[in-house]
Amino acid sequence: MAHFKDHIPSSEITPKDIFLNRRSFMAAAGGTLAAASMGLSPKQLHAAQIDGTLPATRNKDFSVDVTPTAKNIISTYNNYYEFGTDKSSPSRYAERLVTRPWTVEVTGEVETPRIFDIDDLLKLPLQERVYRFRCVEAWSMVVPWIGFEFRELAKLVNPTSKAKYVEFTTVVQKENMTGLRYPIIDWPYKEGLRIDEAMHPLTLLTVGLYGDLLPNQNGAPIRLIVPWKYGFKGAKSIVRIAFVEKQPKTSWVEIQPQEYGFYANVNPAVSHPRWSQQYERALPNLFASQPTLPFNGYADQVASLYTGMDLSKYY
Repeated sequence: MAHFKDHIPSSEITPKDIFLNRRSFMAAAGGTLAAASMGLSPKQLHAAQIDGTLPATRNKDFSVDVTPTAKNIISTYNNYYEFGTDKSSPSRYAERLVTRPWTVEVTGEVETPRIFDIDDLLKLPLQERVYRFRCVEAWSMVVPWIGFEFRELAKLVNPTSKAKYVEFTTVVQKENMTGLRYPIIDWPYKEGLRIDEAMHPLTLLTVGLYGDLLPNQNGAPIRLIVPWKYGFKGAKSIVRIAFVEKQPKTSWVEIQPQEYGFYANVNPAVSHPRWSQQYERALPNLFASQPTLPFNGYADQVASLYTGMDLSKYY
């Protein structure tokens, strides 16, 4: 891996061309939901509402050529502390989560703040992508997510030049989420990305997996997936997205900054304080015998986002 400098030039933190060219990029790509509508047809949307099916074509250019982890493992081995801290609690208790009606408010440094109904978001260009998924606890999966690129949503609200970060806020349903009674986190759960990370084509807002709507325990009805980062960056059950000027305070960084960094890029060279990150346990394997890849195997696509950064300091 390349050697990184100890400072972060402002031009690398928020690349200047992203802001200078944003409006022309948005205009060229189109700015209305109708223009972007390549997702579910009315008939398919009705089927999704009734039986949970979610058809989408696999994007092979963005998918790893690896057999996905079995659906029963993906849907029963989860981190979702709002439903308990062990891996099996979410699949046992998340059925209580109410996912309809559901809206996502998009606000902050944007020209057109909006509140989207989840079914309108299903009309955005959906595709299936098979991504590696790596947890900070050193276990991993390969998941066939269904979703749309975050930047498709950004087109509809037109971020301004002040938008340097994106903050994600998740739902609080006190009557349904048994884990909220424990003060592990200052609920609601919050996560964030730098604007160039959010606008990268690998970054998905995910609404399904394995041809169906997202199971509740996997973050229904909409969650964030950033495949080169540790799994805790993937905010589940999102209700608010804010484009902001300053780096947001994220939940795990607030709780344990020595263990969980804002960037959270998968990096085998930087150990967690309590374990090595050099190897991972690829479920359903019982042992951590698979070498961990820098940026979770996506280095060719994303390493340039961090040129000039010391990734052992900005972990």
